Amino acid sequence: MTAQDRVTVNDARGPVNNGPGPQYVFYGARAARRIRRSAEPLRIVREDRLHLADRFAPPVNYRVAADRLEKPGSVVLLDAQPGTGRRAAAIMLLHELGEDDDTDAGDVRFEELPTPDRPRDKDGDKDGDARPAAPGPGDRFLLDLSRVADEEAYTEAQRRLAGLRTQVQEARAHLVVVLPSGMTHAHPPELAPHTVTLERPRGIAVITRHLRMDLMPFSPADLERPDLRLLYDRSPMRELARLAGLVRTARDSGRFGTDFASWLDQALRAVTDRATEVGQRVATARTAPERALLLAAAVFEEAHADTVHEAWRGLLKTVGHEDEAATELARMDFGQRLTALGIERDPDGRLRFKQLAYADAVRTYFWANFPGLRDKLAEWIGVAAGLPGLTTDDQMNIVVRFGERSLAAGRPDHLFDLAARWANGGTGASSDPRTVAALELGLSHEGFGVWFRRRMYDCVNSNSLSDGLVRALTAACVQSLALTHPDQAVVRLRHLAVREGEAARAAGEALFGLVGNDHRLYRLLMDRLRVPARRDSRAAEPPLRLLTELLSSDRVPDPPRWPDLFLGWETVFSQPPTKLWNRLVKSWLDTVACDRTREMALDVMVRAAHGRTIALHRLYTIACDWAGEARDPARTAVAARLWQHIDQAQYARADRTQRAGTGPRTTEEAR
Repeated sequence: MTAQDRVTVNDARGPVNNGPGPQYVFYGARAARRIRRSAEPLRIVREDRLHLADRFAPPVNYRVAADRLEKPGSVVLLDAQPGTGRRAAAIMLLHELGEDDDTDAGDVRFEELPTPDRPRDKDGDKDGDARPAAPGPGDRFLLDLSRVADEEAYTEAQRRLAGLRTQVQEARAHLVVVLPSGMTHAHPPELAPHTVTLERPRGIAVITRHLRMDLMPFSPADLERPDLRLLYDRSPMRELARLAGLVRTARDSGRFGTDFASWLDQALRAVTDRATEVGQRVATARTAPERALLLAAAVFEEAHADTVHEAWRGLLKTVGHEDEAATELARMDFGQRLTALGIERDPDGRLRFKQLAYADAVRTYFWANFPGLRDKLAEWIGVAAGLPGLTTDDQMNIVVRFGERSLAAGRPDHLFDLAARWANGGTGASSDPRTVAALELGLSHEGFGVWFRRRMYDCVNSNSLSDGLVRALTAACVQSLALTHPDQAVVRLRHLAVREGEAARAAGEALFGLVGNDHRLYRLLMDRLRVPARRDSRAAEPPLRLLTELLSSDRVPDPPRWPDLFLGWETVFSQPPTKLWNRLVKSWLDTVACDRTREMALDVMVRAAHGRTIALHRLYTIACDWAGEARDPARTAVAARLWQHIDQAQYARADRTQRAGTGPRTTEEAR
């Protein structure tokens, strides 16, 4: 039994009717509704896993965990200190179980489950984010509890984990849980047999894997330097990965020598000395123009010098600095100011700092040490990111740099509000790339991704949205959200698609494209459209329009799932006939005329009409018009078969009415 007003029958050996109304049996198809649970799925993109697999260095006891996880129905809990690569290890344990099978929507899944204290979208149980199906054989799940910070939240997580373990074991799926550190005393004893304690891998092995994947020319002796040993022993795995990435950046820049030792020197200085160097630089640059130029160059690094100059002057104006009284010619020239701050201009006129990763350290310093300026910096970026001298690449760099600092400072609202501002000011049929980049950055953030998803949900439910913001939200759903949270992307695109206007129609096309190759997402969208479409109100018209189009033959995943189509057609044919029916019915008549294996569509459509006289007459008329348009014998034969199904439905209904005697007539029969 479930808590809802219906009965769920498991392992039935034949057709079961568990509610009022007629029963239609579709043999050979999975018509049962899947069991749902309250967690939202977070897909871990396969390309990211492959990238990680190439660079992954297993921690100590990794093989013990892998052996335990191999058995179907297994649950493994990882206990490790922060910085040991525990999350990466969890992902790789699941990844190495085998390749994904994308041949069917119900096949093996690889998903991350949210922590219990993660906020949920409002109205999530009604028309908010969808709830995924229960685990199936071979499914792989990750539950990362490493961010759980207090015992109350951990207790709630344990309650949920108990039920999840049972589901995974019964379904013969696989689950890896990353336990929170510092809470060993709170671990329940029953979890001990499933727990594996990981210890950090050898730091030199981590660096070596990354450097080899970057085709770096080095020898093992190059990594035996004394200044590296402390990093090997103490630095988190992400910092070691960053060090290797900086070595690659130094090589690719062509500015820091031609040998590995020189590149490594620059990378080491970037990760160990930059914060101190920037602090000293800011301390010596005491005037507002100097500090503003330092920050403007850090945010606009690699942009043209004239554009950086304009951004610098804009920053001074935004923070309220009064212009110098001296004329331009009497002041220190721009080149001298740049040289004094360690900024160089390349032959193309673009600016960059002399030291590797110096600009990133400058941005980090200002956002961390001048919190009172953050609102003003957001205001400045809102204008400066649109300066005419910027290329699209320049704009993307600025958005990412500003976004990273805002998120690190705990101000996701700065990034989202700027994205909306740019979108609202956009013109034309394409979305503003700055807005899309900002939204994608926020959606992919480990800490604030849920904040952005909720904010997007609030947006798509608001009464008024500009076409520019509709386009940007559509692009973010398709390009980013659909990769990690496809269910949530469907929900948000559905809200955008029911609006009026060209941007809304584009959202509808994006929505159909997203669900067109995925049976589960297709059913999810159909369920979301069926509920409002059944309401007798003007508000039901847009969902009914989308539902009718969704049910057309060119929108249905292959092969069709007739039980799903029956439910959709039943909703459409329960409403008064409209011109929308013409395209829907004719699309399937065309399909049947070209492919006899789809002939079941004729019977299912008629059954979905439930013997409604008006609906059956409309189906008959549409078939007549369709057959007469081309005078094609194939069309005539298909129309004749549809008419036969209609006749049978009407005969069956007449027979039921006759056997019912003098019972009350329905409203439809009285017409």
